Amino acid sequence: MSPSRPQAFPAREPAATATPSPRADLRRADGAPVRVLVVDDEATLAELVTMALRYEGWEVRSAGDGANAIRIARELRPDVVVLDIMLPDLSGLDVLRRLREHNPNLPVLFLTARDSVEDRIAGLTAGGDDYVTKPFSLEEVVLRLRALLRRTHVAAEAAGALLVVGDLTLDEDSREVHRGGDLIELTATEFELLRFLMRNARRVLSKAQILDRVWNYDFGGQANIVELYVSYLRKKIDVGRAPMIHTLRGAGYVLKSTS
Repeated sequence: MSPSRPQAFPAREPAATATPSPRADLRRADGAPVRVLVVDDEATLAELVTMALRYEGWEVRSAGDGANAIRIARELRPDVVVLDIMLPDLSGLDVLRRLREHNPNLPVLFLTARDSVEDRIAGLTAGGDDYVTKPFSLEEVVLRLRALLRRTHVAAEAAGALLVVGDLTLDEDSREVHRGGDLIELTATEFELLRFLMRNARRVLSKAQILDRVWNYDFGGQANIVELYVSYLRKKIDVGRAPMIHTLRGAGYVLKSTS
């Protein structure tokens, strides 16, 4: 993925920092989460894409080869597939044909390291709906998928979610955070970090995963910025209360209820 190197960071994010508008939630017509199958033999890349899509509130499963992709697709019945063209067994084009036998209208976003015009044409001619060339940013993949889901009428926007973990609540519409009924003022970056932690409650998140999702950096990003902002959050979320944000040395961070 293409690195997006950080600018110089201030010691503390100023209170006047603009707060970005929260993304509207996309859900299936029946109100259930969007189901996504991610197929890529690069395990680290597949994990990062999976984490980014789970952050959107979607149900995601992954496969590292074509045979497993076909098997999982029959179980999951995905609404959209993120599919690498170069797989260790079958080609992505062959996988697409097999998937379309069961769901002729299944939307597919191709991922590939190839960037020639011929390969782009081959992927789209085979029935791919969109195409992202490696290296790419996770943000680009998420935005392409959201546009694809809307365009194919697989999913529609729903009301913003209220995230609840124990006595901690985060309203994605009003962008208000409360713990035990007390309003907690957060900066834009603190809010995005807390939202990522809450959407993945009880799941250990590495610094690299947090950097990539909250700051959109690659592994070359400055991991110490994660430590800094986790300390900011702790001072607002945990001080004077039972701690919810925990450090697992050598692994990352996890947020969980105190009950």
